[in-house]
Amino acid sequence: MVLPVNYNGMGGMRKNIPFESLEVFTIENVKEGSKWLWVHCLALYIITLSACALLYFEYKSITNLRLLHIIGSPPNPSHFTILVRSIPWSSEESYCETVKKFFSYYHASTYLSHQMIYKSGKVQKLKDDAEHICKVIRDASLEKTCKPSFTKCCCYGAPTFSFKKISTETGSTHGRTCNNDLHLDTGKKECPAAFVFFKSRYAALTAAQVLQTSNPMLWVTDVAPEPHDVYWSNICIPYRQLWIRKIATLVASVAFMLVFLIPVTFVQGLTQLDKLQKMFPFLTGILKEKFVNQVVTGYLPSVILVLFLCAVPPVMILLSSVEGSISRSERKKSACFKVLYFTIWNVFFVNVFTGSVISQLLVFSSVTDLPAQLAKAVPLQATFFTTYILSSGWASLAVEVMQIFPLLCNLFQRFILRLKEDALDGSLSFPYHTEVPRILLFGFLGFTCAILAPLMLPFLLIYFFIAYLVYRNQIINVYITKYDSGGQYWPIVHNTTVFSLLFSQLIALGVFGLKRSSVTSGFTIPLLIGTLLFHQYCRQRFLPVFRNNSAQILIDLDRRDEHCGRVEEIYEHLCSAYNQSSLMPHSTSQAKCVSLHEDKDSSPSSSEDMEKGNEKEINQKDRPRPVQRSLSLSSDKSVLGVKQ
Repeated sequence: MVLPVNYNGMGGMRKNIPFESLEVFTIENVKEGSKWLWVHCLALYIITLSACALLYFEYKSITNLRLLHIIGSPPNPSHFTILVRSIPWSSEESYCETVKKFFSYYHASTYLSHQMIYKSGKVQKLKDDAEHICKVIRDASLEKTCKPSFTKCCCYGAPTFSFKKISTETGSTHGRTCNNDLHLDTGKKECPAAFVFFKSRYAALTAAQVLQTSNPMLWVTDVAPEPHDVYWSNICIPYRQLWIRKIATLVASVAFMLVFLIPVTFVQGLTQLDKLQKMFPFLTGILKEKFVNQVVTGYLPSVILVLFLCAVPPVMILLSSVEGSISRSERKKSACFKVLYFTIWNVFFVNVFTGSVISQLLVFSSVTDLPAQLAKAVPLQATFFTTYILSSGWASLAVEVMQIFPLLCNLFQRFILRLKEDALDGSLSFPYHTEVPRILLFGFLGFTCAILAPLMLPFLLIYFFIAYLVYRNQIINVYITKYDSGGQYWPIVHNTTVFSLLFSQLIALGVFGLKRSSVTSGFTIPLLIGTLLFHQYCRQRFLPVFRNNSAQILIDLDRRDEHCGRVEEIYEHLCSAYNQSSLMPHSTSQAKCVSLHEDKDSSPSSSEDMEKGNEKEINQKDRPRPVQRSLSLSSDKSVLGVKQ
């Protein structure tokens, strides 16, 4: 609908359509004051209303799927578990005893048990191995220097075995010392963090959301991630460092984004042939050839940009690890945010402003004229964005199907290292932080250029169709799902799509202003307001379901589980679900503090002592009836409020 209007915007008939430039099919070709701008405004309304309707029904569908996932899945240990960090240190007792006494006193009726977290990982394993080797060397040196003496006594001439007896006694003493050292070493390896298990889902949810003490920096509680989703190396990070780490990663991300302006500016310099000839005069003769000109100014810039962008996801996943995420899904989600912002900024905004006649300083000095400046700059970059879709979109799907990096790793291990086992076997998970930002970037380009450069849309439609087939096959047949995030990435998709709609409307407002069409500009403003209201409604209606589990569902599940007789099974599974040595490949074998809640008679202590971890054990109530979930379709519908 918009493409013929853009092509015939200046009037007159064109004969050689295949030889026309792509700029002829953009809105830049429509003359000022044209009555055909109503077509663009109508197309903008159709796109916005269709997108909002699809977003609403999709948000509603995924929300119901998330609720059904919570109800229909097997008992999830994370629903009964919370993560406690910043446990106060006590010189009189270990962290394990402190946690047990605190929750036995303040959560007496719901506390079940807890499991301490220990320092582990590759670095800790190297330290433990080094300490073990030092002890072995020290014991060997003692045995070598302290051998029993068989020399004759000067008085009686008989051999003496007194030293041999002393060495035996010291050996037994050394054995007792080793046992004590083992206990002390285990105490030293304890982190001020623990997984605390509760008798019901609702009790765990309540304990995770309330403030435990008057000092918010102590006894910090969060909902525990799934056992295979735990990022063990970050749990032992002191809670007081987290805000510093977040600020540091934010500064590092911004600095990396600014440094990346250098290759992007270089890439855009390739698209402007006149500037390239001035910078490199010796290339003037080569660049005059038609084939070289088309390759250098058309396909080469997007290929170079794609190669530079390959370094972005590893850097962002590293920054997200330093940030202190307690789960692998949270780390990937944080990296997904960073990669998304990075790609939209560098691929779109930086390319638009460096590839046009508008100076970056002029843009930032006159922010009020930003819509008009974008309206001038975006249509000029239609050729670059089209080639970027081909080089980054279509080519990435081919690379995804071939799995080049795992293939090269497999060949290197088999033929160079002569290893029969595949090191990547069982560890290949879907790269959300790489693929989700790429798809959302192409959606952003599609909405932004829908009425400005509609010739780009067929390439995007082909990409999304092939991407659906490719990613569906990869998720089902290639990648291994170790944990389920429960649709946590959909709010990112929704927010980015709404931002794309608002941005396209803002650019359309600037275009209509440049084309001297005040009426179409006036009709665009209600569209902006309506999109904002729609976004706010979705945030209030659906987003809280993705942030927290509802008390209604958890209580109904707990009450339903009381009539089932498999409660002990759940409790036994809780004690072994977060086994650090089995879930971590580099954890060291050590004594574990897995404390069960037992009823003991002792005098209660003050809240101040309890906060410091110096309290005594108190009386406990009897353990309530165990709970276990029963699954039925009718009960699931009643929880969701669906009519039967």
